[in-house]
Amino acid sequence: MFRRSTHTTSAAHRTTSSRFTRRLLLAACACVVGISSAHATSNERWQRLDNFLAQSTSNNGYPGAVALVEVNGRTQFHGQWGHADIARSRPMREDSIFRIYSMTKPVTSTAILMLLEQGKLSLDDPLSRFIPAFADRQIVTGGDAAYPLLAPAPRAITLRHLLTHTSGFAADSDGHAVATALLNRADVDSATSLEDVAARLATLPLADAPGTHFHYEGSNTELLARVVEIVSGQPFAQFLAQHIFQPLGMSETGFEVAVGQRARVVDLPTSAADGTLHIADTLSARSPGVRLKGYDSGAGGLYSTAADYLKFARMLLGNGESNGARLLSRKTVELMMSDQLGGFTPAIKGFSDGEGFGLGGYVVTDPALRGRLGSVGQFGWSGAASTYFTVDRSEQLIAIVLLQYLPEGDKRLPSLATPFYNLVYQAIP
Repeated sequence: MFRRSTHTTSAAHRTTSSRFTRRLLLAACACVVGISSAHATSNERWQRLDNFLAQSTSNNGYPGAVALVEVNGRTQFHGQWGHADIARSRPMREDSIFRIYSMTKPVTSTAILMLLEQGKLSLDDPLSRFIPAFADRQIVTGGDAAYPLLAPAPRAITLRHLLTHTSGFAADSDGHAVATALLNRADVDSATSLEDVAARLATLPLADAPGTHFHYEGSNTELLARVVEIVSGQPFAQFLAQHIFQPLGMSETGFEVAVGQRARVVDLPTSAADGTLHIADTLSARSPGVRLKGYDSGAGGLYSTAADYLKFARMLLGNGESNGARLLSRKTVELMMSDQLGGFTPAIKGFSDGEGFGLGGYVVTDPALRGRLGSVGQFGWSGAASTYFTVDRSEQLIAIVLLQYLPEGDKRLPSLATPFYNLVYQAIP
């Protein structure tokens, strides 16, 4: 196992490091691991990833990061780098709390699939079965935001459309200016409940016919969260806590952070015009730990830690089971991690060549075409504030890296996704 942590001379950090060292020694006593030249070579390769994360969190880079890599159920690499604040005065902690934004989406998909397994819904159910206001959708065919030209949609929005971002909702001002303007006017982000979100979206025409184009848009997942509430009879946050977080032992994942733990929340910066970092203009950046939105956002509302999200990823890698709890069946996880876009006629293109989309995350269909080390069937997603995870069942691998930074404007830090994953895959035997 390769571990790298931030070095500091503060007494508090020495105490924390000492406790963690004692835990490592206790773990080492539990099993004897042979040291070989192959193991040393592996460490040299993990050192490349360590060096990369250290360089990426230097004075001109991201403030800090936490990373975890497990292979075959064993931790191969983990640690923290840099700082939790842009003043670089608080060393990053392994239990630092991050806004994971869109890494909430696979959790929401899991909730829907749990209800599917209970026989309470199916992927081809029309959304209007649960929210009647979504019957008889219309599509924008021209005009402008003041006087849009509309036509009836040829088919209903289904839950599968929402899970695969093919419902017709789009935030694409270049290709769908009218539909995007109407979506922006609805101001979904200011909603106060998922019911309010659904009511606002139900008034809008679609950019495309359902099942014809992939448009990554959070409205799809917000509607899925509302379906969870309607079908289960529970508030979305309560459903997640009772049926996902508690069974998996994810005690530090939720839509807000307890007041006494908010000092662990990492700063959320963006870049100024001169390239320097400053706190982003969001409520949760100004007041770390408060709700990211005014409702339980299934599209991007969760806070979590690397260790907590690892528990969720282990469930996916474990064919739906982890921590003694089974959330999904093996066949359901296989479906979740299968490319859904190729199943439409004609097939729908995703973000990039070599990459499709499953039920709530990307699916690698061709690593060579994608141009990144990985495996066919690899599944994962990212968050707007620079958080990333992947699950690779063929390699029995989980990789997570969490940072906090909102890209904005022309001055921005480079994405770490491609080099991070390349360095992870070059290190595994």
